[in-house]
Amino acid sequence: MDQQQQAMGRLAAGAFAAAVLLLAGCASPQKAPATADVAVSRNAVENAVSAGAAELAPEEINAARDKMMRANQALAARDYKLARELAIQAQADAKLAQSKAVSTKATAASNQLNEDLRVLREEVDRANSSQPASTTPTTTQQ
Repeated sequence: MDQQQQAMGRLAAGAFAAAVLLLAGCASPQKAPATADVAVSRNAVENAVSAGAAELAPEEINAARDKMMRANQALAARDYKLARELAIQAQADAKLAQSKAVSTKATAASNQLNEDLRVLREEVDRANSSQPASTTPTTTQQ
């Protein structure tokens, strides 16, 4: 019976090893996409900051940064599914922050152009009103 127990023990150990290898095989395909998503999200956050999101869309960029930090923690903990989800959310938040920053800058530029045009029109109107009205000479023929 001692040999049977050893055989069963080896069989159980082999099954355990196979299960570990199977799980490791399942986990590694998730690691690459999660790592890539975290890298893409990091780039999106950097682009948003470069666009002025820290000043013009602070709530959105802070949400993106928070999710990036949590995604990195999940990646370190080998929770690839959570890391990927958080990275995708961080990317969306960063894109929103960047869009808001760009939109705010465009609106400010548009407002400045409108103000410049208003001042220019006033100057043209003032210049036109200060010139004497030109009268066309009338000739009378008799």
